[in-house]
Amino acid sequence: MNNYVDANTKVIVQGITGHQGKFHSGEMIKFGTKVVAGISPGKSSEKVNGVQIYDTVADTMHLAPNASMISVPAPYVKDAAFEAIDSGIRLIYILTEHVPFHDTMEIFYEASRKNITLIGPNGPGITRPGMCKIGIMPNHIFKRGDVAVASRSGTLTYEIVGALTNSGYGESTVIGLGGDPVVGLTFIDVLKVFNDDPDTKKIVLVGEIGGVNEEMAADYIKHNVKKKVVAYIAGRSAPPGKRMGHAGAIIEKGSGTAESKIKAFNSAGVQVADFPTDIPKLLK
Repeated sequence: MNNYVDANTKVIVQGITGHQGKFHSGEMIKFGTKVVAGISPGKSSEKVNGVQIYDTVADTMHLAPNASMISVPAPYVKDAAFEAIDSGIRLIYILTEHVPFHDTMEIFYEASRKNITLIGPNGPGITRPGMCKIGIMPNHIFKRGDVAVASRSGTLTYEIVGALTNSGYGESTVIGLGGDPVVGLTFIDVLKVFNDDPDTKKIVLVGEIGGVNEEMAADYIKHNVKKKVVAYIAGRSAPPGKRMGHAGAIIEKGSGTAESKIKAFNSAGVQVADFPTDIPKLLK
């Protein structure tokens, strides 16, 4: 799949009969996504949003799905992910939050070992306007364009995409990395794809306090990325040791501060916005 997903991506929804799976699969279909099947053991005689339900992922393989959205309770995410991996699904997006840390580590290892793209857990998914949406991002904020966005924050993703669209820009790809300490994709992973994508001319990174993802991305940008990159860092006023919404957004022992991230981006020639709505101005 070019740039993770495209107009030909075929998606299954694991947990489609749950509240989240039912609602968001319907919105994905309205967006134009090819949702070819749902998974809910024991309900194979039913349909949700016109989509046939199957008992297992293996039962759907005659439909040639290549992506899955997992929307099952946290204790069952590992089983669902391993079922998708074992069936040959090439992209797995985990919507569920509060997935046990060790479960995520096992999923990440197995997906990496088999070269499977893992998005999440605890993120809004991936959207390519005019092509495909896997996840929970609002349909109405998007417009096809040449700005790619990668974000650690779901809500800020929506705010910044809305500001881009309202300012006359459009988006090529928008990816929510997820807010947990361990997630499938990093900023460097998506920067490599965005840098090679002919549909992407500008890049927006939305970071937050905690970890060193942003500092590593800044170093990668300095040496490898030729396209214009701008950024925003959430949590500037957070006191040390205070968790700010996401499990990964916590400052410990002086590392992962907003100041260190802004300094790293500035050293790489990346302007950092003071407010999310300033992003369109910086792109000019």
